[in-house]
Amino acid sequence: MTTYVYETTAVKPGQKPKYFEFKQSMKDAPLTHHPETGEPIRRVVLGGFGILKSGGEAKTEARGGSCCCGPGECCS
Repeated sequence: MTTYVYETTAVKPGQKPKYFEFKQSMKDAPLTHHPETGEPIRRVVLGGFGILKSGGEAKTEARGGSCCCGPGECCS
């Protein structure tokens, strides 16, 4: 099971999104409504791992990462 981050989508102008995590299989379709409140939601795409090739040599570099906060915020 994978943990995905979701955010509520604004129903009213100026409404701030709320973030939460939800565990589901990678084979499952993304959720469209909050499982408890029924609010419309969308999956947040966070950084992951990328393969960079330099001088014919492949290496893996961490890019971004999972966080408990919203986009542009940091949990130090």
